[in-house]
Amino acid sequence: MRFEELTIAGAMLVHIEPRPDDRGFFARTFCVDEFAAQGLPSAAVQSSISYNTRAGTVRGMHFQWPPSQEAKLVRCLRGKLFDVLLDLRPQSPSNLRHQALTLDQDNRAAVFIPAGVAHGFQTLADDTEVLYQMTDYYVAELQSGVRWNDPQFGISWPLQQIVISDRDATCADFSRQAYEAEYARRRSSAVQPR
Repeated sequence: MRFEELTIAGAMLVHIEPRPDDRGFFARTFCVDEFAAQGLPSAAVQSSISYNTRAGTVRGMHFQWPPSQEAKLVRCLRGKLFDVLLDLRPQSPSNLRHQALTLDQDNRAAVFIPAGVAHGFQTLADDTEVLYQMTDYYVAELQSGVRWNDPQFGISWPLQQIVISDRDATCADFSRQAYEAEYARRRSSAVQPR
C-alpha cells in the first residue's frame, strides 16, 4: 500500500499496489503494521456498505459527536463517487476546511477519515457501492451532520441532480459558536451511551 497525506490534518488516501498476473491482480487493502506505521488506527470494530441506485445521490455530511472516536476508512467498490471530508475539529490546523476527491472502482483507493471530520459523498454513476470500516461503534445519540450545501463550506458538488434523504437535506445552517459549545460539552462527557 502507498499512503498519501491529504490537506485535512490526519487524513490519508490509501492506494493499493496491485500484483498482476494472467488471472487479474492481487492487492492488500489493509495491514495492521502498515497502518500503525503511518500513525493510523489499526483496528476496525464495524463495517458497513452503502448501495446507491442513482447517480447524483448525496449522503452527508455526517459525523459522530464526542466522546466517539469514530474514524473511517472508505472505499468505492463499484461505480464512482465525489467524496468530501470536512474538518469540524475546533483545534485542528485544517478546521472548517474541506477536501474533495474521486473514489471509484478503477482507482480502488480508500480514504482514511479521522474522528471529528465530517464525511459525505455524491455518486457519479448509477449503482455505486461504498464500503466503510469504522474504528468505533455507531451510537445513534452521537450521530449528527451539517448541511451538505451550506454556503459557509463552499463545497462544489459536481452534479445538479440530487437524490438525498430528508434528514440530510434539512440539517440546520452551521454556527461555529454553537458547534464549538456543543463539542466542548460532549467532549467533557465521561460516558459514551451504547
